[in-house]
Amino acid sequence: MYGPNGADMSYLDYNATAPIRAEALAAVFEAMQSVGNASSLHQPGRQAAHRVDVARRQLADLLDCSPGEIIFTSGATEANNLALRAAFSAGNPLVTSPVEHPAVLETARTVTAESPEDLVLLPVGTDGLVDLGALEHVFSARRGGVVSLMAANNETGVLTDLRVAAKTAHESGALIHTDATQIVGRLPVDVVELDVDLLSLSAHKFGGPQGAGALYVRRGSALPHRPLLVGGGQERGWRAGTLNVAGIIGMGAAADAARRGLGEESERIAALRDRLESLVTGALPGCFINGRRDRRLPGVTSITFPGVPADALLAAMPDVAASEGSACASGAPTPSHVLLAMGLSREDADSTIRFSLGHATTSAEIEHAANAVKRAATQVRAALAEAHGPR
Repeated sequence: MYGPNGADMSYLDYNATAPIRAEALAAVFEAMQSVGNASSLHQPGRQAAHRVDVARRQLADLLDCSPGEIIFTSGATEANNLALRAAFSAGNPLVTSPVEHPAVLETARTVTAESPEDLVLLPVGTDGLVDLGALEHVFSARRGGVVSLMAANNETGVLTDLRVAAKTAHESGALIHTDATQIVGRLPVDVVELDVDLLSLSAHKFGGPQGAGALYVRRGSALPHRPLLVGGGQERGWRAGTLNVAGIIGMGAAADAARRGLGEESERIAALRDRLESLVTGALPGCFINGRRDRRLPGVTSITFPGVPADALLAAMPDVAASEGSACASGAPTPSHVLLAMGLSREDADSTIRFSLGHATTSAEIEHAANAVKRAATQVRAALAEAHGPR
C-alpha cells in the first residue's frame, strides 16, 4: 500500500493533516494558473472574486449556513483567536475546558491575562467528556460572557454535546464558540441545529490545502471586530490582507467533495477504525483505548501501550505515520495535557499513540499498520527488558 507521499506505508495521522483530495488539488492547480486579486475591479480581479464566492458557498453548504456568515482565515488557529478576542470582554466569564486545543487554551489565557478570574475551566471525566453540568453551576453565579468548547477532541475524538452547551450558554446570556476543526467534513455539521454563535475550521483537516480556514459568525451577533491584522478591511473588516484565492478555492472544492460523500465515508472509516482497534488490542493484551467509545469521531483512536514509550514505538515502525498526540505539541517535553486531564498517569500518557483515519485510508493500510504495531511493541518491550535486566 502507498501513503499520500507515495511511500510504502500506512498514513494514519489525518488529525494532523489529511491528504489533499483530488478535487481540491485540481482546483488549486487551476487557480494558481490564473491571475487576479479578488479585491481588484478589472476582469481578472472579478473572476478571482467570483471563484472565492463559489468557494464561500461550497463551505456554507457544508455547514448549512449563509455564505455571508463565513470569514476566510489562514486556519483554525487564527479563527479561534478572532472568535475569542471578539467575544470576550473583561468582567465576564470565558468558560472552556482543559482538553481544548492550545489554539483555544492559549488564546483564552492571553485575553484573560489582566483578569484571570474570568477564565473558567470545566472538569473533564475519565471518558474525556466535558462536565456540562458544571456549566450550569458557573452561570448560577455569573451571566454573560462566552463558552468555547471543541466539537470533537483532536486526540481522543470524543464528541461534545454542543446543543446542551449552547442551550445553557444562551439561557445565561452567553455566546458559544466551538473549535470544530476535527469534525467538519467528517460528520454532519449544521450550525443552526447546533445553535452556535461562532465556529472555527481548517481546510487541511478534511482534504483541503494547508494555510486556509474559516470562522463562522452567526448573522446578527453583536460582536465587535477585533482583527489580528488591520489594513485594507477585507472580509468585512474581520481580516485584512489579500485573499488566499488558491487556498480558498481548494478549501471550497474539498468542502464540496466531503459533503457529497459524508455518510458513506464516515461509515467506512468507522469500520476501519474498529478493525484496527480489534487487531491491536487482540494482539497486545494490556493496551487500552482512551475516551468514550460510543461518542467519538469515526476515524480516531487513542491507544495506550503500558510500559512502551510512544516515541520508541513510533521510531520502531517508520512505515506507520501516527502521532503521540496533537501535532501542534510534538516535541513538547510534557505529556498530553488532554490525557492528563482525563486522569491518565504521566507514564501512561507518555505511552499513548493517536491513530487517525480519513477519506483515503484503505483496509490494506489498516492490516499493515496493525502488524507493524504488534512487531514494534514486541521489539521495544524486548529492548527495554534487556536494558533493565541483570548486568
